[in-house]
Amino acid sequence: MNVTIDEDKCVGAGQCVLSAADVFDQRDEDGIVVLLDAAPQDAQRAAVEEAAARCPALAIEVLP
Repeated sequence: MNVTIDEDKCVGAGQCVLSAADVFDQRDEDGIVVLLDAAPQDAQRAAVEEAAARCPALAIEVLP
């Protein structure tokens, strides 16, 4: 699985961090998403897909 983010779309809602804190974080200064792991293990797939689905800005893309 490969994860990409579009920082320009991110609104800093933090739903990704709540869903998959091992994969996503937020910058302290503005709350924009930070990708911690672009190729997480398959065991994290459900959490990463939930993070992408919960993102109000659709800033997260999950590829097989």
